[in-house]
Amino acid sequence: MGSLIAQIVSVTAMNLGSLRRRLWMSLAMVFAAAVVVAILLAFLAMAKGFEATMSGAGSSQIAILMREGSSTELNSVMQQEQVNLIAESAGIARDANGPLVSAELFVIVDGTKKSTGGEANIPLRGLNQIGMAMRSNMRLVEGRMFTPGTNEMIVGAGVLREFDGFETGQEVRFGKNLWTVVGVFSTGGNIFESELWADIKIIQSHYNRANSYQSIRLQLENDGDLTPVEATIQREPRLNLEAQTEREYFANKGKQLQYIATFGWIVSSVMALGALAGALNTMYTSVADRAREIATLRALGFSNFSAFCSTIAEAMLLALAGGLLGSVAAYLFFDGLNASTLGGNFTQVVFNFEMSPDLFVQGATLALVIGFISGFFPAWRAARMPVAIAFRHTA
Repeated sequence: MGSLIAQIVSVTAMNLGSLRRRLWMSLAMVFAAAVVVAILLAFLAMAKGFEATMSGAGSSQIAILMREGSSTELNSVMQQEQVNLIAESAGIARDANGPLVSAELFVIVDGTKKSTGGEANIPLRGLNQIGMAMRSNMRLVEGRMFTPGTNEMIVGAGVLREFDGFETGQEVRFGKNLWTVVGVFSTGGNIFESELWADIKIIQSHYNRANSYQSIRLQLENDGDLTPVEATIQREPRLNLEAQTEREYFANKGKQLQYIATFGWIVSSVMALGALAGALNTMYTSVADRAREIATLRALGFSNFSAFCSTIAEAMLLALAGGLLGSVAAYLFFDGLNASTLGGNFTQVVFNFEMSPDLFVQGATLALVIGFISGFFPAWRAARMPVAIAFRHTA
């Protein structure tokens, strides 16, 4: 066994030492693998970044209630009477001022994207001080909080990055209403940074919503325990609502772009077939170029298996080098890249591409698969090549 391993190591070293004779073809194989891996990682980083942005907003301590059958806040509606009824439920945390319940309004406004100059939907959320306090990771990074009862608003850091005209001090017109941006807030990079926040009473007035809302957020008395609230909803026929924790709600929304990861694997697999064609040609050329060396080693007593393994090792090392190059390129060009896409409320969700160690593992795995397949058949040929034929062809 030790002798066989020594043979494989020796032949592999010989193969790699002869790469300079096939430098350009070998580099083409490395580059093809790098492109495939880089594209795969770009898609995966996009999907992962979106999922992280969505799930990062959720807390199991906070429940979100919407009208029964509504998948998003945009198509949910509820009245003040329902808010009052749910505020009396057991299982809701309370402070000196009463139950920690925030009825919120969600409307869509237009913004101009910096990247394209085109218009896109931005969510304008109306909420009160309790609602802001429930976003425990919210902090002002610039300016001040809006004054209740005025046409002032604060903007998420993601909106400021992706859209024009929302700098602190700017006046923004939505329809007939003129708003003043007085601050910028951060929520740790989650979906709330894609929103504009203002006083709910002012938004209700401007958009003729009277005492209607689209969602209710409440702080649970016990972490993740929705049972008392759900019991209240079941008992009271006027509460045609559904309750779930914020963590569950946003985790489900975060899966919306999982098809991007699947699409990335499909595209990369198709491209990998093209890379395989070039890689097979490279490895067959390698075997032909080394036919004399293979024949000589066989005559000296080296096994067929050592020729087989060394050829596969050469292919996998070249592909792995391409995978590493592609991973580095993907990290440099895509990690932390700002982007936005249409979310579940038909508004733009701003997020960052997110590279992570598990993505690099997937990229390396794809590269090794390309290397193994591209090396297998040439390796089989090298192992089965008769010594006499090899010498005849290289004479």
